[in-house]
Amino acid sequence: MHGLGELETAVMNVLWDADEPIKVRDVLERLDTGKSLAYTTVMTVLDNLHRKGWAEREHRGKAYVYTPAWSREEASARALRDVLDSSGDPEAVLLHFVASGSDEETDLLRGALRKKRIRRR
Repeated sequence: MHGLGELETAVMNVLWDADEPIKVRDVLERLDTGKSLAYTTVMTVLDNLHRKGWAEREHRGKAYVYTPAWSREEASARALRDVLDSSGDPEAVLLHFVASGSDEETDLLRGALRKKRIRRR
């Protein structure tokens, strides 16, 4: 995910895949990074994600439970927005992006643009 490190992205994937708010220990148990991680490492990553605005937390009992601040799709759209804003030439980026899309993706984009035009009226 744009703007996140490898471990942060792995933790966000656990949060996105969870059906409910989860504790640090639950995140640690579900992480599959190929490395042995300490509880405090995962706790620090979740604290950083909360501070950066990627995760929300709520005190339940003696521990925090965490949820993603936005969906995986919203995060992807925000990453694309960041790329467009920092590119210097958003038109060129969009044209290259559209050229790289499959026919199905192009149809989805056309449909989304039509819906946006209708909402503007």
